[in-house]
Amino acid sequence: MTVTAQIRRGNARFTERPPGLRPGKITWHTYSFGPHYDPDRIGFGPIVTYDEHLLRSGEGFDTHHHAGVTIVTWPLAGEVTHTDSTGATGTVAPGQVGVFTTGDGVDHSEFASAAGTRFIQVWIAGSTGTPAYAVHDVAAVEGEWTEAVRLDQGTLRVGRVGTAGPAEITLPGGDLRHLHVASGALLRSGMAEPLTAGDAFEITAGEDLPPEFTVSAGVPTELLLWTFDQGG
Repeated sequence: MTVTAQIRRGNARFTERPPGLRPGKITWHTYSFGPHYDPDRIGFGPIVTYDEHLLRSGEGFDTHHHAGVTIVTWPLAGEVTHTDSTGATGTVAPGQVGVFTTGDGVDHSEFASAAGTRFIQVWIAGSTGTPAYAVHDVAAVEGEWTEAVRLDQGTLRVGRVGTAGPAEITLPGGDLRHLHVASGALLRSGMAEPLTAGDAFEITAGEDLPPEFTVSAGVPTELLLWTFDQGG
């Protein structure tokens, strides 16, 4: 079986700040977004956007329109408050995940409701139907993968490793796998150089899991893993 792994370094992401001297809002785009374009960085499977945002309290994104994507928000620090045109509102904090199905179309806004708010946000293509918003608690377990979100397109799992010292965790199978280091660091493995917070790698493979797909951490590390099956 042929397996390929593409490293996406966090320091190579597109960095976006508001114009002028307005502080308190930074976005790092893994893939092409708006004026930031690279034909080799369009997306990965159904992932069309993979962003990390850092906002001070009160900063965020004014009302804008979405359709056809599911937006998944994973807070690293602080709180993100969502409001949309269906009347839904909610706040998501670390230990929770926000899932916003935009379906046939909806307007929404989101703002940091705490200082130093930092979060990962992923847009997954293929959302249809009536828009909906929900917040779910995620009780991640050290040394294991915890399912956070399951969509028709794929599954998001959270892994925590290294809290009690050097440890390993094995990636589950999937035709396409996107592994992001949300915090901490991974040691060198058979598939990649050492990875630090903000780094990711994209794995393209068959359903069988090669034995080298075990990664290890020597410091407390949080991993976000999306898996997709191309046939489904």
